[in-house]
Amino acid sequence: MNKLTFLLLFVASFAFGQNNDTKVQINQVMDAWHKAAADADFDAYFNLMTTDAVFIGTDATENWQNSSFKAFSKPYFDKGKAWSFSALERNVYVNETGDFAWFDELLDTQMKICRGSGVLKKINGEWKIAHYVLSIAVPNNKVDALVALKKETDSILTVKLKQ
Repeated sequence: MNKLTFLLLFVASFAFGQNNDTKVQINQVMDAWHKAAADADFDAYFNLMTTDAVFIGTDATENWQNSSFKAFSKPYFDKGKAWSFSALERNVYVNETGDFAWFDELLDTQMKICRGSGVLKKINGEWKIAHYVLSIAVPNNKVDALVALKKETDSILTVKLKQ
């Protein structure tokens, strides 16, 4: 093997190893975040988010900026029971510079299977959640029934949003 080939293999293995380590770190952050909610640990939960984080909930009206999401969530955490999500599956993707990542995950929740997706940023050497979207996973063969269930509420909200 010539020196150039060896060097390329060495660099590639180093880059792959770093990317793999980064994904492990991100998985640890996400798991800790979900655990903090299940444990009703308000400070741990919000310390894993950026100060300008956004949380998109399952309701069409839930587009929470961090401070509003804290205010909404605080009573749940104070009662000692927030929500309990655990990842069934997670895919993590990292940009080339290793300071920005995005993911999708299937979650076991009190609402049954949900999907979460989001963005993390590396800030001062720590991964922080900057954006999170929670969606209720609906089997395709149940969509018509769900649309019928949502029709009235969505019609009212659609009119309001178009004004």
